[in-house]
Amino acid sequence: MSSDPYQHFQIAHNTDGTLTRYMRLPKTKANPVASPGDPVLSKDLILNAQNKTRVRVYIPTPKLSSNDGIRIPIIIFYPSSAWILLNWDTTLVHLQSSKLAYQVSAIVVSVEYRVAPENRLPAQYHDAMDAILWVREQALDPNGEQWIRDYGDISRCYLHGSANGGNMVFFAALEATGMELEPLRIAGNIMNQPMFGGMQRTNSELQNYGDVMLPLCAQDLAWKLSLPEGEDRDHWYCNPMVEGPHTSAISKLGRCLVIESRGDPLIDRQQEFATMLIRHEVQTEVQFDPLGCHAIEIIDLEWANALVERIKRFIVEAENKS
Repeated sequence: MSSDPYQHFQIAHNTDGTLTRYMRLPKTKANPVASPGDPVLSKDLILNAQNKTRVRVYIPTPKLSSNDGIRIPIIIFYPSSAWILLNWDTTLVHLQSSKLAYQVSAIVVSVEYRVAPENRLPAQYHDAMDAILWVREQALDPNGEQWIRDYGDISRCYLHGSANGGNMVFFAALEATGMELEPLRIAGNIMNQPMFGGMQRTNSELQNYGDVMLPLCAQDLAWKLSLPEGEDRDHWYCNPMVEGPHTSAISKLGRCLVIESRGDPLIDRQQEFATMLIRHEVQTEVQFDPLGCHAIEIIDLEWANALVERIKRFIVEAENKS
């Protein structure tokens, strides 16, 4: 584990404020046409042409050959990127999304959003909201994207994100409470090890400062590059426990799932966040893993499989109670 956050992220900061990103993670192309044995199909579509963002839509192959007329839920997924990395079409995210679509029997809309510092917050929140409105538009447009239009149930949409993607779920869900989205309904918000911060160090940050996936120095750099210019880590985008414009909308949130791991340096913040949700009388489920590090699903296949099962169980329970 390097003590240099630039080396950890494999980036260089250019004089014009942009980053050069040296990390080259394996990528997988979408597979919109079924081959024998393909459990899931996927296709890439434009989200916002002006912002050069896209979505990759996944659907279980058996659903396309089914004539049962039953619509399936839609999961809008914000992959992790530490705000600054390019991760949308990597093999890892593709496999996560495919597994989620097949195991849950859902349409998954994996969102490419803009990255910092070229685009600082709240640009990512705008992209998150773009994806929700895009799903609604496709479902209601007679010429909209066929998988969503013909097989998706927009009254059963779930927001899901890991790390900074979990942060995006929270702020997108807050924004959605003030919008007229019917007939689209956000039925649940799934935040896996959501990325929050603050100026005052927590015990878990100090104890796990050398986390293999997100050491403390890397956290600090990620926030420095992503927060609005001149803001520190007590800005509400990073530390939603402080009072801000978002506070009054928290009580309007729907059902939430917060997933935590003991070894995550962010766990103290996640627990404080969950407590805040409960204090605002948000229906909140917290799932705690006694082991693990930040973003453990990236390096531990067993945990990745368990994450999908947790999400599936949350969705099934949410729909049984609706």
